[in-house]
Amino acid sequence: MGRVMNRVMVALARAGVSLRGMHELRVRGRVSGRRRSVPVNVLHLDGARYLVAPRGQTHWVRNLRAAGAGELRVGRRTEAFTAQELPDDAKPVVLKAYLTRWSLEVKSLFEGVNPSSTDEEFRRVADRYPVFRIR
Repeated sequence: MGRVMNRVMVALARAGVSLRGMHELRVRGRVSGRRRSVPVNVLHLDGARYLVAPRGQTHWVRNLRAAGAGELRVGRRTEAFTAQELPDDAKPVVLKAYLTRWSLEVKSLFEGVNPSSTDEEFRRVADRYPVFRIR
């Protein structure tokens, strides 16, 4: 079911439809070198933009770590970016904002925290959820 929904969401982004901040993330595969696509939610927070991986250590996370850069696409607009992974102690405010914004879609993926959790509670689970600042 997840792969089918990912394909639907990527198709929507390619058509120019961005549901609640969703973009198509395109990044080179770390092994194959082929461009891989997956839907992601781009979080805007205090003048910065972030990608959060609510499913943890996914292929797109490992590919982005290896490549250090990727592209975001909605419709015909494609934007290249570089990515910097945040250390765990910098994640709580971003994770809380992400979970607050997309709670309906991702709350089941965040074990042990909810939008009203404290920074300390988010700090305890931060190592499970990669976060990248993109520029």
